[in-house]
Amino acid sequence: MADSEENVNLIDETPISPSRSSPARKNSLEFHLSHRPGRQELVDRNILPASTAAPGLQANQKQLERHMRADSLNEKIAHRPSPEALIRDGVLHEDPRAPDDKYAEAIEEEYAKREGGA
Repeated sequence: MADSEENVNLIDETPISPSRSSPARKNSLEFHLSHRPGRQELVDRNILPASTAAPGLQANQKQLERHMRADSLNEKIAHRPSPEALIRDGVLHEDPRAPDDKYAEAIEEEYAKREGGA
């Protein structure tokens, strides 16, 4: 109850109408503008984009970056070695169990983790 009364007291109820501009409102605006965070702080907090492009081009820039990232990943996936080559090179070890057995074991391990075991 006391918290809600304090919140009511903290609300700035200064009129917005330009015809009756009070000194308190002007001082409030000046105070808030003088304590406004800088551009770099807003970029660091991910509020503003880090781009130096014009605001009208930033959406296109973001879309281009996303497409370039997708193309790069597709290129890397296309050139990755096959599982057989990784087994032959000793990077992967072949598991003699059937895929159904491996799946059942993975499910059991997941249930054990969720129940607090294993």
